[in-house]
Amino acid sequence: MTKAGRHRWTFAARFRARAFGWRSQPAIKRIEEAVSEIKKVARKEPVVAAEGAVRFLEKVSPALERVDSSSGAIGAAVNRAIDAVVPIIARAPVDAKTRQRWLERLWAAHEADTIPYIEALGDAWGELCGSPEVASEWADRLAPFVEMASRSDPKLGGFFHGTSACLSCLLAAGRYEELLDLIERARLRWWPDRGYGVRALAAMGRVDEAIEYAEASCGPSDAIRVACLCEEILLAAGRIEEAYDRYAILANQATTRLATFRTIARKYPSKDPVEILADLIRSTPGDEGKWFATARRLGLRDLAVRLADRSPCDPRTLNRAARDHVADDPSFALEVALASLRWLAEGWGYDVTDLDVHEAYDYAMKAATILGCEPQTRARVLELVATDRAQAVFVRQVLAARLGLPEET
Repeated sequence: MTKAGRHRWTFAARFRARAFGWRSQPAIKRIEEAVSEIKKVARKEPVVAAEGAVRFLEKVSPALERVDSSSGAIGAAVNRAIDAVVPIIARAPVDAKTRQRWLERLWAAHEADTIPYIEALGDAWGELCGSPEVASEWADRLAPFVEMASRSDPKLGGFFHGTSACLSCLLAAGRYEELLDLIERARLRWWPDRGYGVRALAAMGRVDEAIEYAEASCGPSDAIRVACLCEEILLAAGRIEEAYDRYAILANQATTRLATFRTIARKYPSKDPVEILADLIRSTPGDEGKWFATARRLGLRDLAVRLADRSPCDPRTLNRAARDHVADDPSFALEVALASLRWLAEGWGYDVTDLDVHEAYDYAMKAATILGCEPQTRARVLELVATDRAQAVFVRQVLAARLGLPEET
């Protein structure tokens, strides 16, 4: 076993108690720098890096005490940091005495975490133990407190900050039946605890029972987390089609439609990308236009045009697509630019300016010139703006001179 040597950590001096003001961005930057420093050391000195990771987790919550956490950004940054450093601590090749010392230090930090920032550390406690034996010891230590909290009068609180740590340890120790029994005896039935039961059933090979248990544990706000775990279990069991049909779309929601598609496509390489896109489009009735960019990236331009015509699509997205293809595919560019003008005239788009309108018209006419259909295109534009809707009037006023219309007052 390797022993942790002395190391001068740059982040340590920066993470003094109440070191940061109220702004979250400087604190987030320091957190990211600390994680980078730890990961860099881990490449050559894993034990030293693990010691640094423990020190970081001890210091991070007190340092953030005055930071404005209302946006959730600082909490997300800490959670990302925990995800990054926990494996470094868990995999460090150290003797039992060193690991126990680390665990005691982390436990003290977890107990003192009143805001809390490192609450998620409990979910990783079984991993941090480093072995089933150590995890089992911690489960024995924590289980009585979990039972006491579950039996207490709800008016008196009944909360124990180590519940997730105990369940995590039982899972890591392979004590699945005890884990399920402890969950069933709890006064409250909620997903964060019952998710451990799902994993326990899956670990015992009872996959169908695990899925049923998860579905029965799903509360109004738990659907995505339940779907993620069920998908993970079915994929691990080799039941790929079932995982895709039942959970793929809900479990892989990303920040953009294109990112959602890419996430699913990476996870299910055997599925036809066109089929994935079709399923995603069907899952969002009324929002088909928002899949325009994904269809375009896949080279499905005819489908992209149909999507842009079926429901609102961001005019700037359409303008960029028309610009990119006006030379190599003028027919596509023409229809896309006209769709942009249509949605602008119907009031869609964020912070729309005259420039957005002129760009859409420019690309439409450039494509029309190539195709030899300028009069027909101008007539289609006039038809799009020939209403009394406020945004149509705005578009008509912007293009009045170019369309040969009298100025409106």
